[in-house]
Amino acid sequence: MSKKDFYQLLQLSKNASPEEIKKSYRKLAMQFHPDKNQGNKKAEEKFKEISEAYEVLSDEKKRQNYDQFGHAGVNGNPFGGGRGGGAGADHFQYIFGDVFGDIFGQTGRGPGGARGRASGMRRETRGSDLRYTLNITFEEAALGCEKMVNFARQIGSREEAAKLSVTVPAGVKEGQRLKLAGEGDRPAQGTAGDLFVIIELQDHLLFKREEFDVILDLPVSYTDAILGTHVEIPTLFGKAEIKVPAGTHSGQVFRLKSKGFPKLGSTGSGDMLVRLTVDTPLKVNSRQKEILEELHRYNEETPLVKSYNERLQNVLRTRK
Repeated sequence: MSKKDFYQLLQLSKNASPEEIKKSYRKLAMQFHPDKNQGNKKAEEKFKEISEAYEVLSDEKKRQNYDQFGHAGVNGNPFGGGRGGGAGADHFQYIFGDVFGDIFGQTGRGPGGARGRASGMRRETRGSDLRYTLNITFEEAALGCEKMVNFARQIGSREEAAKLSVTVPAGVKEGQRLKLAGEGDRPAQGTAGDLFVIIELQDHLLFKREEFDVILDLPVSYTDAILGTHVEIPTLFGKAEIKVPAGTHSGQVFRLKSKGFPKLGSTGSGDMLVRLTVDTPLKVNSRQKEILEELHRYNEETPLVKSYNERLQNVLRTRK
């Protein structure tokens, strides 16, 4: 019985590139592999034929001989040794090391033919990963903490209630994932998945977070803003005092160095930014009103009003 054309077996043209040869062989080998067609002798024979064709066409010297002399150019047996018809174990070890290492994720070349090699390449079953949302305070995120988590996971065919201690490092952010390797579902045969603890920060009554900085919006009375004062404020790590100088206006920011969140994975900490808002009263009594009217008679222009009026005059001039 005459041998089939190697190019036709791999569904290729005679000017196919090495990449095209390998790609076509991968596709056909997956289709006709004995492990996918157990008991199918035709598929097994087809697999041997395409492997033989690939062994010749993937070798530059053997391909040149084949193109020039046909099957005679490779002595009627591309596997050498005069064995004739069919692929030997050594050949399949070579083919698998070249191509099936990519397909099955392994490149070892153990003993045995095609069926034995593929069986050894089956991937191990892995359990599912689990997610757990852990709610912590701003202070706990800043200082780090230990938390117990309770959750259910699948162990083989049964469900197990689990309780684990989680170390939360100082400086964690909203949405950050902490990985507990091997603490997920575990199949009866195979490896366990992982548990991912997702950090969620509780809203703080006073603070907001921007990257590693802490923001505090601090209202001060209009008299304190005019005359100046000292104010005690909370921080993530205790208390601090800031000086509000006379003539402070809304929007002014005071920076407290290194009073923010630790920089996880790096050195140092963010800052605490105190943003002032000058708070005016909704109502004043008669005595306060008299004092304010007396002050108003001086008609002193304040810095922000003065700046606005100057810019306003420039705008109006351009419209004349």
